[in-house]
Amino acid sequence: MIAWIRIAFVFVTIVLVTIVMLPVQLLSNRFGWKLSWYLPHFWHRIACRLLGIRIIRHGSLSKHRPLMIVANHSTWKDILVLSAIADVVFIAKSEVKDWPVFGWLARWQRSIFIERERKRDTGNQVSEVARRLAAGEIVVLFAEGTTSDGNRLLPFKSSLFGAAASALEASPTGDVAIQPVAIAYTHANGLPLGRYFRPIAAWPGDTELTPHLFGVLKEGAIDVHVGFGEALIYNRQSNRKEISRRAEEDVRRMMQEYLYGYVDEAITSAQR
Repeated sequence: MIAWIRIAFVFVTIVLVTIVMLPVQLLSNRFGWKLSWYLPHFWHRIACRLLGIRIIRHGSLSKHRPLMIVANHSTWKDILVLSAIADVVFIAKSEVKDWPVFGWLARWQRSIFIERERKRDTGNQVSEVARRLAAGEIVVLFAEGTTSDGNRLLPFKSSLFGAAASALEASPTGDVAIQPVAIAYTHANGLPLGRYFRPIAAWPGDTELTPHLFGVLKEGAIDVHVGFGEALIYNRQSNRKEISRRAEEDVRRMMQEYLYGYVDEAITSAQR
C-alpha cells in the first residue's frame, strides 16, 4: 500500500512540475532563448530526486567547447541522470519521437533525431549536430547504438563519431572535445544489485516499459555512479576509429571500477 501511495505522489508531482515548466520551455524553444538549455536540467534534477535516484560523481565535466559526451547506455534513466548533472542535448534515433512519454520529453529537450535509414537526409542531420556543438551546446552520444543490460559494455560504433567530425569546420577552436562518461547502477535501497538484479535499474530493449517503470518506482532508492574520463581532442588529424577505441576503453575501465570495485588491468593492457 505504501509503495502505491509513493508511486501516486511521484506521478502527480512530476505532472504538476511539468505543467508549470512546459509552457516556458516551449516558448524558449520557439524563440531560441538560451533558457531552453537550462530548464530541462532543473526538471531532471527534480525527477531524479522524486524517483530516488542518488548520483555519485567521479571527476568533472570538461570545460572545453565544443564538447561531445560519449556514454554507455542501459536505461531511460541515463537521460535523467546526465541531464540532472549538466545542460545537455541528446542524439537519438528517430523512432524515439514516437515513444510514449519519452518521445515527448525528448522533443521538449530539443534532442537531435537521426534517421539512419534515410541517407538523403544525412547531410541535414550532420549539419544540425555541427551547429549545436559550435553554438556551445553539450551533445550526448550513446555510442553503443542501443541499450545493454547494465552489466557489460557493448562495442562502440565508430561511425557514430562522424558527428564530431562534422563539427570541425564550424568549431571556433578547430577541434571538438570528446569526453568518455561511464554510467553504472550499483545499489537499490542500499543493497548491491549484482549481475542478476541489475535489470531493476537497466532497461534492455525487449523489456516492457510499464512494468519496468513501476518496478523502479517501487524500489524507492537507486544509486548510480557517473564517471567523467579525460576528454579526447578530435581534430582533422584524428582517426575516428582510434578515438572510438580509446573512448570505449575508458568507459569500460570506469564501469568495471564502479560495478565490481576493480579495474581489469590485463584486459586494458591487451586492448592498448
